[in-house]
Amino acid sequence: MSSLNRNKPKIMGILNLTPDSFSDGGEFNSLDNAIEQGKRMINEGADIIDVGGESTRPGSARVSSDEQIERVEHIIKVISETKPKGVQISIDTTKANVAEAAINAGAEIVNDVSGGNDDPEIIEFCADKQCPYIIMHMQGTPETMQNNPTYDDVVSEILLFLQKQAEKCIKAGIDKNNIIIDPGIGFGKTSEHNLTLLNNLNAFVNTGYTVLLGASRKRFMGEITSVNHPSELVGATTATTVLGVLAGVKLFRVHDVMPNRQAANTAWEILEYS
Repeated sequence: MSSLNRNKPKIMGILNLTPDSFSDGGEFNSLDNAIEQGKRMINEGADIIDVGGESTRPGSARVSSDEQIERVEHIIKVISETKPKGVQISIDTTKANVAEAAINAGAEIVNDVSGGNDDPEIIEFCADKQCPYIIMHMQGTPETMQNNPTYDDVVSEILLFLQKQAEKCIKAGIDKNNIIIDPGIGFGKTSEHNLTLLNNLNAFVNTGYTVLLGASRKRFMGEITSVNHPSELVGATTATTVLGVLAGVKLFRVHDVMPNRQAANTAWEILEYS
């Protein structure tokens, strides 16, 4: 499989096929709604559609591999058969067998919020398929991650984890160009941790790995802006997208594709003229 194009920043649209995701749970867990949302995001400029069958919101319970596969497999197949050339599909899962079912259905990228901790076989699978693999950092599990997350140095500790996992991937046979790292905004972090990470995105970019930023509609921005509902945090999310582009981030995982596509493109063009 080909690696990601690493020039202009890419937008990854979130397609949660779950009843309980923190922002859009239940909106797209029917076949028709999910397909319609996938098409809408592609029309709005998404380069990647990230399909997930398990919520990873704080406090969420685990979903079996069989249920994840049942939720995502057919929808990935339909989208893969109708999407324009150049648009990719990623599977948001921590399980190797879910990743395998998704890749067989037409996905091309594996997005693992556990960074290989949940199921080490997922790394071997991605090495065998030579598909892009996203390593995210999460302290704890979705059920426990917001129970008093603590770090001595949040940036250096997360960098160390991501680099160690990336080295495991390379040793397993994954090409470095197919490794994407994600600091995991909101996954086992306080608001202060999130802000520190956003202020130090260049440290992750400087590793030489492609960096993904997933700050879309996260709770800490609601605290900053006194907004209660995640769907009202579109403007705040675009601010993080601009910040990320300026720091060298190349991939943005978002709920709202069009405004973030505009923000990324504008920031990128400004950089091109600097």
